[in-house]
Amino acid sequence: MFGLQRKGRMAFAAAALTMGVALVATGCTGGGTGGDDTGGGDGDANLSITMLPKNLGNPYFDTSTGGAEEATEEFGGTFEEVGPTEASPTSQVQYIQTAAQQGTGGLIVSANDPEALCDALDEAREAGVKVVTFDSDTNPECRDLFINQATSEGIAKVQVDLITEQIGDEGQIAILSASANATNQNAWIEMMEEELAANHPNVELVEVVYGDDDDQTSFDKTAALLQTYPELKGIVSPTTVGIAAAARYLSTSEYKGQVALTGLGTPNQMREYVEDGTVTAFALWNPADLGYLAAYATQALITGEITGEEGDTFEAGKLGDFEVGADGAVLLGDPFEFNADNIGEFDF
Repeated sequence: MFGLQRKGRMAFAAAALTMGVALVATGCTGGGTGGDDTGGGDGDANLSITMLPKNLGNPYFDTSTGGAEEATEEFGGTFEEVGPTEASPTSQVQYIQTAAQQGTGGLIVSANDPEALCDALDEAREAGVKVVTFDSDTNPECRDLFINQATSEGIAKVQVDLITEQIGDEGQIAILSASANATNQNAWIEMMEEELAANHPNVELVEVVYGDDDDQTSFDKTAALLQTYPELKGIVSPTTVGIAAAARYLSTSEYKGQVALTGLGTPNQMREYVEDGTVTAFALWNPADLGYLAAYATQALITGEITGEEGDTFEAGKLGDFEVGADGAVLLGDPFEFNADNIGEFDF
């Protein structure tokens, strides 16, 4: 969708951060048997797709939704995006219940909490809905597949590598995360802590704070960190809302050029801050490709092309062929670093 080049198997298409939050599961094919026969598409398959991001109005999820909608149009299904305005643990439950009651064939969810959605998802699967998580997983037994943007280890390492390089591998850093319950964020942070302890003894992680994927809250948390820790040398924000808000604060403050900032962001959000020197480099996968792959995986489940068992293979349009790995995980691609030399080449 964004004209990304291949890198290994797929470069930003299945790329820009291959690694991911592999919180996936092996016995995740025991959900419903295929939904009702009301949708369009392959024969009698119900190819109605409902997309449920953590929250609406989030640029990252706007992009992933665009990819899913593109894929759904390609395979002849119908598409709807629903969701809460705020990313809280239980805010998605009502949308899951409504989608199941309305007879959706497949539900694509980025979970705000690994456990809070399980009862609703179990009910949906019992009603025949195929459940695919992306970006942030539930407990594995609550869904059929997890579309993993990259491994937790890889995402953690790329962010640690970036911040330690930018601060000379010594000094205090902090993490500005999304919500305290976000499955993917917590997995990354735990592994960042392990990577720092093992390989960067002169770097001290002083605090993890939560901006709840809200721009103003993240902006305020950035200000508070800098006031609380006058010796702070860097901030890592593994969330697109957080890194953009932190960059906005730093760009007009006395800390610009003094406190490093990196994490996960989109090029369009971060371009001005890279170009003005606020941010040196950050990373991300292509969220449009993540949504696109999730939609094709959902179609493959609905039509019976796959069941979600390890070794199942399916075709995902322009992204090519994919295989279901251990614990029901499908992996998108490789990590990608954006910096002043390449950020002008991307538009998302």
